[in-house]
Amino acid sequence: METDRAKLDNTIAKYGNDRSLLLSMFQDIQREYRYLPKEAIKYVCEKLNIPVVKGYEMATFYKSLSLVPRGKHTIHVCMGTACHLKGAPGVLEAFERDLKVKRGGTTEDMLFTLESVNCLGACALAPLVRVDEKDFGKVNQTSVKNIIDEYKRGE
Repeated sequence: METDRAKLDNTIAKYGNDRSLLLSMFQDIQREYRYLPKEAIKYVCEKLNIPVVKGYEMATFYKSLSLVPRGKHTIHVCMGTACHLKGAPGVLEAFERDLKVKRGGTTEDMLFTLESVNCLGACALAPLVRVDEKDFGKVNQTSVKNIIDEYKRGE
């Protein structure tokens, strides 16, 4: 996927060419492309007169930024204590099996990226799965297929 320099220019302008807002620019770019293309990092850094290595430092420091393409939907499986005790490891394994992708990976069709997180802050719903901004509580291995199918139907 090639980056659109006009869109990058608009993103830079949106933040008033303020170098201190580089993270916000990178987040906007990632929302557009579902990852942070290397060409975009280089272009934005050059436009803002920031060493490209500083752009890469930021891009690799923040876990929310990715240098590789991510799926249209991100599945977060909570592995916090309550979720872990109520079966989250099995839920994660079911997602890995059904999506044919390991934790941290993206499906071949670019529809899903699977992540585990330490806590989603809803222990009463354990085990909890968050897809994009929607929470699914008390998930079990059987309900994993239903969650995946819900998002596949929407495509």
